[in-house]
Amino acid sequence: MPAKAQPIPPATWPSRQAAAQSLLFGAGSIGALRTRTRSWVPAMVPWRSNENGEVTPDVLDWYGRFARGKPGVLVVEATGIRDIPSGPLLRIGHDRYLPGLEQLCARVQAESEGETRLFIQLIDFLTIRRRPESERYFKQFLHLRPEHRERMEALGFENAAASGEEALRQAMCDLPQEKWEQLLAPREFEDLTRGYRERVDDLHLEHIAKLPEVLPPLFAQAAERAQKSGFDGVELHYAHAYTMASFLSRTNQRSDGYGGSPEARVRLPLEVFAAVRDQVGSDYPVGCRYLGDEVIAGGSRIEDACQYGLAFARAGMDFLSVSKGGKFDDARRPKVGSAAYPYTGESGHECMPTVRIGGAGPFGRNLHLAADIRRTLHDDGQTTPVVAAGGINSFELAEQALASGACDFVAAARQSLADPDWFRKIELGLGDEVRRCLFTNYCEGLDQKHLQVTCQLWDRDFPKVAERAQTAVPPGESDLAPKLSSDGRRRLVAPDWSPEG
Repeated sequence: MPAKAQPIPPATWPSRQAAAQSLLFGAGSIGALRTRTRSWVPAMVPWRSNENGEVTPDVLDWYGRFARGKPGVLVVEATGIRDIPSGPLLRIGHDRYLPGLEQLCARVQAESEGETRLFIQLIDFLTIRRRPESERYFKQFLHLRPEHRERMEALGFENAAASGEEALRQAMCDLPQEKWEQLLAPREFEDLTRGYRERVDDLHLEHIAKLPEVLPPLFAQAAERAQKSGFDGVELHYAHAYTMASFLSRTNQRSDGYGGSPEARVRLPLEVFAAVRDQVGSDYPVGCRYLGDEVIAGGSRIEDACQYGLAFARAGMDFLSVSKGGKFDDARRPKVGSAAYPYTGESGHECMPTVRIGGAGPFGRNLHLAADIRRTLHDDGQTTPVVAAGGINSFELAEQALASGACDFVAAARQSLADPDWFRKIELGLGDEVRRCLFTNYCEGLDQKHLQVTCQLWDRDFPKVAERAQTAVPPGESDLAPKLSSDGRRRLVAPDWSPEG
């Protein structure tokens, strides 16, 4: 039985004068860069790009809307560093993306009136495929080995050793499903029931073995494009279910010097950072998003994260943004035809905790991870800023995180999605107008289906007019005809807000 939903704690909002004297709305530093406040909107994938990975009008509207809320830092979604098809996710793996990315930087600059610093998150990911139909798997994907014939004999299929391949494959397919796990090797069974997924320690695959020589220049070139486009800094995506996080994981057992021990696991992340730093120079902000706890069996814990954070700080990273979980390893088994989604198991729930998570609930649930990492850095004399996130939806929680020394910047994803103006409202003494996140993960449910991400608190908030314009509303114009999602049921951008009402 799921835990009973916890109520959203009441909030007390500061006056404008009190907000001005707070830590949250004081200036911050990221390397040589100054930020107006210590508020931070972390990367979220909204599915607003196109199949070519380009900056579209919907992408511009999405980030323009966050920029109007004037957070100290706004991070653009995970953006692929390779020039390969990856669906409607932003890409930065070729110079042809520069014009669109330049437009994005200009839009955020204009909408925030120059008050928001814009970073972009750079990501690499390995191949993952949808769960196949069992017949297709056995007849097309499974590589037959002598062991399969031996196991089929043990399972009662006579003459398996001499049987023809076609007949053997059909017999495998006809086995009761509960017998498949006895027939197949663990990775084969996973390929059948969850879909094929590459690991960083699949050294029998040439392109996986070569990742240490391929990735540093790819990340470096992507960072240079970000710098040329006008971004204020880059965030290296070392978190969750993706390539760089997998190198940092205790589950990484590569035998080539890039896995098997903490020093070996952090080697490639440091080499990637070094390549990026050489490309963009010492004054350009470069940091990373990484995990304080993987929350999977045999995975990395806070002790590993503290060790990695110290290595990153000593190497010269300009900030460390701390997340948690979100792994494929414990993801729920997908339906046939769907791919595994890394936010459906325990690690995913800890990454994006809901009001039903139990225990102390979702509110500030992961702050202790950032606090431990920051303490480790300071004990070593490092002052690298630490960014904390996880269920933050009130001024008190954000201010206490800063005052307690848990972090140097406060990040809020879902609360900022619920109300892109929430930081600005608090700063202006208008906290009573904040639209507070319900932490039901309605937005995450859309993301799981690769649908355009919106918020249940505002996506049905549009006038009932006979025909709605299907073009973006220019800044400053009436919001009477917002652009709608592809199914025509949800608005794509939160309603406008101004202090004047």
